[in-house]
This record gives sequence, structure tokens and C-alpha cells, in this order.
Amino acid sequence: MDTAAVAAEGEEESLGQQEKVSFMGMFRYADGTDLLLMLVGTVAALANGLSQPLMTIVFGATINAFGDATDGDVLQRVNKVVLQFVYLGIATAVVSFLQVSCWTLTGERQATHIRSLYLRSVLRQDISFFDVEMTTGQIVSRMSGDTVLVQDAIGEKVGKFQQLVGTFVGGFIVGFVKGWLLSLVMLACIPLVVITGAVVAKLLFTISSRGQASYSNAGNVVEQTISAMRTVVSFNGEKKEITTYNKLIHKSYKSAVEEGLANGFGMGSVFFVLFSSYGLAIWYGGKLALTKGYTGGQTITVLLAMMIGAGCLGNAAPCMTAFVEGQSAAHRLFTTIRRKPQIDPDDNIGKQLEDMRGEVELKDVYFSYPARPEQLIFDGFSLHVPSGTTMAIVGESGSGKSTVVTLVERFYDPHDGEVLIDGINIKSLNLDSVRGKIGLVSQEPVLFMTSIKDNITYGKEDATIEEIKRAAELANATIFIDKLPNGYDTMVGQRGAQLSGGQKQRIAIARAIIKNPKILLLDEATSALDVESERIVQEALDRIMVDRTTLVVAHRLTTVRNADCISVVQHGKIVEQGSHDELVLNLDGAYSQLVLLQESHEEKKIDHRLSTPRSKSKSLSMKRSISGSVGNSSGHSFTLPFGFPSAMELPGGNETHGENQEEQSGDGEVSKKAPMVRLALLNKPEVPFLLLGSLAAAVHGVFFPVFGLILSGAIKAFYEPPDKLKKDTSFWGLMCVLMGIISIIAIPAEFFLFGLAGGKLIERIRALSFQSIVHQEVAWFDDPRNSSGALGARLSIDASNVRRLVGDNLSLMVQIISTLVTGVVIAMIADWKLAFIIICVIPLVGIQGYANVKFLNGFSQDAKMMHEDASQVATDAVSSIRTVASFCSEKRITRIYEQKCEASKNQGFKTGIVGGIGFGFSFLMLYLTYSLCFYVGGQFVRHGKSNFGDVFEVFFALVLATMGISQTSAMASDSKKAKDSAISIFALLDRKSEIDSSSNEGLTLDEVKGDINFRHVSFNYPTRPDVVIFNNFTLHIPHGKTIALVGESGCGKSTVIALLERFYNPDSGTILLDGVEINSLNTNWLRKQTGLVSQEPVLFNDTIRANIAYGKDGEVSEEELIAAAKASNAHEFISSLPQGYETSVGERGIQLSGGQKQRVAIARAILKDPKILLLDEATSALDAESERIVQHALDHVMIGRTTVAVAHRLSTIKGADIIAVLKDGVIVEKGGHESLMNIKDGVYASLVELRSA
Repeated sequence: MDTAAVAAEGEEESLGQQEKVSFMGMFRYADGTDLLLMLVGTVAALANGLSQPLMTIVFGATINAFGDATDGDVLQRVNKVVLQFVYLGIATAVVSFLQVSCWTLTGERQATHIRSLYLRSVLRQDISFFDVEMTTGQIVSRMSGDTVLVQDAIGEKVGKFQQLVGTFVGGFIVGFVKGWLLSLVMLACIPLVVITGAVVAKLLFTISSRGQASYSNAGNVVEQTISAMRTVVSFNGEKKEITTYNKLIHKSYKSAVEEGLANGFGMGSVFFVLFSSYGLAIWYGGKLALTKGYTGGQTITVLLAMMIGAGCLGNAAPCMTAFVEGQSAAHRLFTTIRRKPQIDPDDNIGKQLEDMRGEVELKDVYFSYPARPEQLIFDGFSLHVPSGTTMAIVGESGSGKSTVVTLVERFYDPHDGEVLIDGINIKSLNLDSVRGKIGLVSQEPVLFMTSIKDNITYGKEDATIEEIKRAAELANATIFIDKLPNGYDTMVGQRGAQLSGGQKQRIAIARAIIKNPKILLLDEATSALDVESERIVQEALDRIMVDRTTLVVAHRLTTVRNADCISVVQHGKIVEQGSHDELVLNLDGAYSQLVLLQESHEEKKIDHRLSTPRSKSKSLSMKRSISGSVGNSSGHSFTLPFGFPSAMELPGGNETHGENQEEQSGDGEVSKKAPMVRLALLNKPEVPFLLLGSLAAAVHGVFFPVFGLILSGAIKAFYEPPDKLKKDTSFWGLMCVLMGIISIIAIPAEFFLFGLAGGKLIERIRALSFQSIVHQEVAWFDDPRNSSGALGARLSIDASNVRRLVGDNLSLMVQIISTLVTGVVIAMIADWKLAFIIICVIPLVGIQGYANVKFLNGFSQDAKMMHEDASQVATDAVSSIRTVASFCSEKRITRIYEQKCEASKNQGFKTGIVGGIGFGFSFLMLYLTYSLCFYVGGQFVRHGKSNFGDVFEVFFALVLATMGISQTSAMASDSKKAKDSAISIFALLDRKSEIDSSSNEGLTLDEVKGDINFRHVSFNYPTRPDVVIFNNFTLHIPHGKTIALVGESGCGKSTVIALLERFYNPDSGTILLDGVEINSLNTNWLRKQTGLVSQEPVLFNDTIRANIAYGKDGEVSEEELIAAAKASNAHEFISSLPQGYETSVGERGIQLSGGQKQRVAIARAILKDPKILLLDEATSALDAESERIVQHALDHVMIGRTTVAVAHRLSTIKGADIIAVLKDGVIVEKGGHESLMNIKDGVYASLVELRSA
């Protein structure tokens, strides 16, 4: 799968990010409560910011108290100062709490409001917005990603920035008040800190964005592959997907290495500038002490105040980044929120049609779809449907039939001409009132991820349970609903994945019935139903069609035979119009030609044989569904995009196979015992880099305690005689510069080496995991825990977490050990007794450092996780926007979404309050610890057990070491989360697939005839072990013959194909190919012999060329490609497209019609040139002419090949060598068409008679 389209989309996104709203513009949706919270939060943040510069004054006073006092009065002077630390701690605790809680609360409130406004705006947009401007993925990404960025930018980050501004201003004021000369010198160094920080932040942002984009592309490959797993394995596409994925994750690895180097260089540069600045301050402070009378306390106060103030600029970088990202995200969100659609369901203007008659007219309409403006669909199209009549629209695929439905629903407006309802231009009518009186049933029904009951009530929100059951009964849905354990409360799964095609269609019809519409739009409404269900549903539709205007779009003409009027559409124009009886009189007419194509010689014989008198009801039933739910005739689809079995006839939908559960559990236990050893082995090739990186990390670790030693030495030097003062301050200043030089070497080396090793580990884990995933048996993907979303998250998140467990945490561990050992050694050498006492209380300083870094990173960094449930509602709605619009469900969806958001908002409030308390308490502990340490130090000096130089050496060595450890620890990942990720990864890597396509084991036959034998096969789907599909099933398919499988929905037809493809293994019995059990054959080789075409074709988000070429391993020549396309009747429509074979088919082939998708899928199968052809309603989506040509092509392809066809249509079945009729997983009749027709009261004959009726 090519990701060019995805990459292009990413480039467009990056261009869009350059536009942004103003900073104040981000707060446009704040209300009165938010303004109050922001006011209190601002005052508290500024006050909190001033606390640190005030602390430097108290600290300077403490130094002077120790340095100037005699041993006799030192305690008295120190006691006065330490009380000031206590007062400062209490005040800081209060304002810190207010700052964090107020800004977190308002950020959560505003973000929730923005999310709601965004979804409301998205749902009111016209359909062209979704065709041209944004994809579902982009919308969902903005709802989950951009809103978090905005929340980050308008929440606690604002408070933090205000705090930093307070500290910056306060630090400079204190610095200039206490010593303006030294402050001026320090000021000269600050631009270097700012420039360095800004350059690094910009560089990191660019590299990080590139890395995210590269893995985003890889993530798209994962999602596409897993959601189309049956298509991938049937074409042996696993290696192609692995190759594509590996190329993309290698790009991600390169970005990780670049990010590590940039990060290390940035941090090393900042350390170099800071240490050099400190060195300059110490040296110049010594000169000022000699010439201007500066005291040690005064110098240290200025030094700390200025550097704390300047350091705020560096700490402000994450805030500034958050603001920029937030402004860009806000621009994207607010642009959509403010966008007024041309077709606006929220617009209250327009005439209300209280008593709609239902007369529909399209008058001289010109129209092309926004996504393909150059391709004119209607060129002066006119159609009149009188009130209460049934109008059938027939024609070839792509002729414009469904476009009539979209224009009547007002999904689009015509470029020219008019669409009239009751003689009034639809544009002048209130949109909600129009759609509220129209009922739509599409060929591919869309259900929401909720219960059956709730899905039906989308037709009428206030419906009673009696009305719901009545609608379900009319739609023939009660038969299967009543069998479900939870009945109407059964969850249908994502896009109805837990139901079969026929079941989904019946729910959709019930939804339309309960709406009681004036105009009924049926777009192949009964296409997925078996014969009996179709007959009953058609009768129900007939009943609700009375006195209603009905537009029927159909391929199969027997459906529309009894319509009041039939319109034949060709190339966007009506070429014939009249009743069936009128149109067939013109033997050369377009309609007669279509009828002739669909009525073969054999069918005419059947009509003659079954020529018993029949009443001419108004039924639109047609001979189409002999076997039932087409792509899913067994009740267990293997073509659905989400990895679930699709039927839910009986309980057990979410159960997993017992063996699998035990196996997974076992894997988990193994992994829990030794994940670290195995992870280390995975990183074994990078051991030299890890060792060198550890050495650099150890050097990095000594910086904090050694700086404490330098600082205490400098403080002591200020109270020495002049000569020694000058010498010592110069020495300690040079030591600072030397540390800066070492830091610019050691830190980049550490980050680069660990980035390289960690990046390789992530790449290796992702590659191995994806390889393991794509080679699992299909049954494994039926478990909801193994959906494309869940597995994509495991590859994305778990791999990153595991990297932190090995590489990052190893680096931090070495750093922490180095810091701890160095700090303790320095302190113990200075004064072991004092060191021992301070060690007992110093962890409290660590708590503050940890809390501070966590605050810088953000208390709300898990906000995405909290909004997952709400995001699912939005995803469901946006991906089904036509259904939402058709049923006027925009307000309902928004209300459900807001209810889901309420829980996450309350959680955010708790996070804010708890975070505020914790942050405030940490400052209180910090200042109380300082006061205690200096009080104890005063006692030691008072009693002659220590001197003031040793007190500060012990204090700085331990305090700075502890702060270094705590800040480093705060950067560390959640080890439990990382360990869980490691267990998850190894459970995946250890799992042996029951049907492993990567295995080279198994036999291969030199020559394949294609003789197939099912012998006493028993089978249940693993997710529903209590539902028996086959019990002692036996079937022989002679080589080179065509067998048609017919029967009602759920009888087991598609299961035959699934077992032949080895998507599943039978529970007992054997399946033989040319006399050899297929379980003993090489799986990859076996699938090369089969070509599968399903009813719902799965195309990849790539070009038409790439999708067809997917059918063959290796290079495909242009001649081969075109020949396959011509054979499937696809070449003509492909060539008519502006970009021809390079046309992108869109997500799941959405840019093509159903018939076009199917022809591309058939071309893909033809290119494979298989020995065994598996056709699961292969021509069901084609119009008559296309079907004739494609069937002719398939007939040629079938020559000399064994063909298994699941079919509804007589034209497909009658020509089969053998017809097998299945019922409840057993073959009840088998033989040729003629022989089966001669069986009195036979099942097949009854089905044919019903179809012919």
C-alpha cells in the first residue's frame, strides 16, 4: 500500500499549521465563570512567580547570617532568617494551589465547550465538506488531538507561563536592587540562554513533527492492513505490507536518532551557557567584593535571582511551544466552528412544509460531484414523480441513479436547474422539515455503535418500545433479534460489525419504517436479504409505500417491474420512461435491452414451467436472492473491515476461544518472569552504544553535586582575606566554565547514543510485532481485543514505552546513581554528622523537584485517554455523516457526545484540584526543609561541631543532588506502564499462529487439478463456540467444475469459502485438495492457488493501478494490468477518469461506485490467475451490462478451473455444473439445475419459484 496520499495529506496539514489565531483569540469561548477562574489564577500565578526571587533574598540573608556572625550569636541570627522560609512556604503553598487548580479547571471547561462546538459544527456541514475538505480521519484527529493542544495552551500552561513571567521580572528587580553592577554583567549572558533555548526548541519541534508524521504513515499501513486482513491473506500480501511498514518505521528510527542528538546538543548548550554564566558571576562577584564591598550573601542573591529569572526563559519554552501549537490547533478548529455551510440543517429560515404531499421534480439539473468537478453526472436532467406514486430508476453503474437520491435528500445542490418538492424549490424549504419527512434505506446500511433499539430510534427519537418492536416486525427483524440474549439491547458493534449484512439491512429498514416518511428513497434496499426475508420485507415496504412517494434505485429489473413509472438513465440523462409493460413493447429500447440481458433462455424455461396464476401485487420483489445474505451467507463474514465476525444469530459474540485465552494467559506469565532480560537481548546489537552512553550519563550525573561543591566553595571564598578571595573566586569561576565544556560533550553523546539504541529497539519491536500480527490466523482478529485500533495502539504506544524501560531508564538510572554517590561522598567528606542528619530530611526537597517537573510537563498530559469514549461517538457519527444528516440526528449525536464528555470533564476537575494541592504542598515542604537544614547547621556551628563553609558544602551537595535526582526521576517513564507494555509485546511475539502463513512447512503439489473434498467437517466460529455452523458436513467438488452454493442467510455458504482459504481450521473432519489434506499443505502455497472475490470488495487507500497489481507477486507489466482490467470490464471507466490508473480510490474505495469497486476487485483476482476461483456474489454490485461482460470474462477464467460460487441470481446459478442447497449447515439437495427443478416440493425449486414470482 502506497502512502503517497497520506504523505501529501501530512504536507497539507503542515502548511495549515502556519496559520494561527491570536493568543487572546484562543479564549473566545470562555464564559463568566472561566473569566473569574482566569483572574484568580493569574493573580496567584504572578504571586507564586515572585516567591522564588524573594527566596533568594532570604537565602542571601542566611549566608550573611552564617558568614558575618560569630559562633556565639550565629544561632540567634540564623533563627530569625529560617522563620522567613516558613512564612514564605505557607504563602507559596496557597498561591500554588490556586494557580494550578484555577487554570486546570478553566482549561478543562473551555476545551469541553470547544469540543462540543466543533462536533456540532462538523455535523451541520454539507456533504461536500467531507468529500473535498476533510476526511473522517482528519476530523477525528482534530477532535482528539487539536482540542488537547488547545486545552494545554489555555489551561495550566498559561498559569505556568505567568508564574515564570513573575519570577523573571521579580528576579531582575531583586538582582538590580541588590547589586546592579553584577546584574548588568549577568544580563549580557541572558541572550545566549534565550537564543540557545529558542533554536533548540524550534529544531526539536521540527524533528519531532517529522518523526510523528513518519510513524503516522506507518500507523495508516497498520490500520489498513488489519482492517482488510482477509483480503491481505487471501492474496498473500503479508510480505508486501511488512516491507511497506518496515520502510516507514525506518524513517521513524532516523527521526528518533536526530531527535536524540538535537535534544542532547540543546541541553548541553544550555548547560554550557548557564555554567559559564555562573563562572563569570563568581569571578566578577569576587572583583566587586574587593572593589565595591559586595558581601557573599549579596553576590549569591544577585547570582541566583538573575539566573533563576533567566532560567525562566528556558522553562518557558514548553509553554511557548504549547501556545504556538494551541494557536495553530485553534485556527483549525475555529475555522470549522465558524464555517457556515451552503446547506445548513441548523438554519431555521425556509418554509416549513407541515402537510407535504410528496411530489418530487428535478428540472433541467446540471450536476457534478465536488470531488470530481470535471466529471459531469447530470447534463440537463429532468424527472417528475407525482405524489403517492412509485418511480423506479434503472441504468448502468455510474449512470447517475443514486445521484437522484442525494439531490432529493439535499446532500448536494445542483450547479444549475432546480429540485422541487410539492412544486417548491428545495433550497427555499427548511432543510430539517424536508429531511424529517424523507426515509432513506441504502444498499450499504450504516448502523451506529450502540444497541439495536437505539439504532431503530434514530428514525424516531421518542418512539415507544411497542413502536420499535412493530417496526422491527414489519422489517422481518424480530426473528433474529428475539434469539439474541440481550434482544433489543444487543450492541451491534462498530458500523454494525456484529450483525450480518441482511440483519443490518433489516435494522436499517426498521429505522426508516418507524420514521413514517412522506417520501421513501430505496437504494437497493433489499439487496442483502435472502429470498424469504426479502419477500416479507418487500411486503412491509409495500404497505408503507401506500400513499407515499417512492423512489427506487435498482440494478435488477424484476425489482421494479410493478413500479408506476420506470426511468432509464444513461450518461446522466433519461433516455426512456414509462411503465414496464409500455417499455418492453419497444424491443430496441434501452429498457428492453436491459431486460434481455437479465432474462436468459433458461430463466424463460423456468417461467414457463412455473406458469401458475399469480396475483399482480404491487410488490417490487425480484429474483435476486436465492441464498440470502450475500457476502455473509453463513452468518460469519470474512470481508468486514473491522476484524469481527459479522453475524450475531445467537449468543457468544464477545467470547474468545478457550485455547487462545489460555495461550495468551500463558504468554503473559512467561513475559512477566523475564521481560527485562529479553528486552536486553533485543537490544544486544546496540550494547557498545549503551555502554558508551552509560559512561556519558555517569558524567552527566556528577554535574549537580559538583556544582553544589563549587557554589559552597565560592560562598566560603567571599569571607576569606582579599588575596585568597581573589584567587578562590577565579578558581571556582574557571571550574564552572570547565563543567560547561564537559557538559556540551557528555550530554549530546549520552542523548545520541541512547537515542540510537532506543530507536533501533523500537524499530525492531515494531517490525517483529507487525510481522507476528499479519501472520496470525484470521480467527484471532475476530476478537475485539485484536481490532485494527487496538493493535495499532500496541505498535505505536507499547513499543515507545518499552524503549523507555530499557534505554531511557538505563540512562536515568546511571545518572541518578552517579548523582547520588557523588553528592553523598562530597557531603560526607565535608561533615559526615551534619550530612547524615540532612540526608534524613532531604527527600522532601526531592518531592518538590519531582512535582515541579511534572507541572512543567503538565498534569493534563493524559487528557487524550480520558476522551476516548467521547471520541468514539464522534468517529461513529462523522464516518456515517450521510445517515446522520438523513435522519436529522445532529442534535442527538451532539447531546450524547456532551454526556460522554461530562465524565472526562469531572475527571479533569479532580486532576486540577489534586494537582493544585500536591503542587502547593511540595513548595511548603521545600521551604520547611530549607529552614530545618539551616537551623541544624546553626546548631552545629554554635557548638563548634562544624563551620559555615562545611554547612553550605553539605547543604548544596545534597540539595542539588536531590533536586537533580528528583527532576531526573520525574522525566522517567511510568515503569509499571512500560512493564505492562513489555508483557503485551512479548505475548504478541510469543503467540504462535494456528495457521501460520510465514511458515515454510507443509507440502506443495507439483500439479494442481482442483479436486476438493469436505469430509465429515464440523465447525464453529471461535468467537461463538456455542453456534454450530457445520456438523458432519460432506461435499465433493470435482476438479474443473463449477459449484453454486445456495441457501438462506446463515446456512453456511460463505463458511465453505472461509475454510477453503484456511481462514479457519475445522474443529473435526478433513478438507482435501487433490486428495491431500489442506492442513498439511503449505498455507502460502495453498492461497496462491485460490482467487477470492467477495460481495463487499476491500480496496486499499491507493491508486487503481496498485489495487489491481496487488493480485500478483512481483512486477506487473502494463499489458497484464490492462488485460485484467479489460477482462473485468473496468478498463473503460478507468480510462474515462482524469488520472486513469493513477486515480486514488480513497479510504475503503469510497471514491468509486459499488460496481466500479467490484470490477477493480475482479481484475485483481483475474491477475492472480488462480487454479481455484472463489466467488462470493462477485457480480452482485454490477448493472446488467457490466454483469454480462464480467460474467462472460469470469466464464473464460473459470474454464479448466474449479469454481465455488456463492450466489443469489439465477443467471449465475443455472450455468453451474453442480448446485448445492444448504440449510442449517447441511446439504439438503445437490445436482444440476434441471434435476433439482424436477424434485417435487424441492427446496431449490421452491426458491426458484419464489424468485420468479
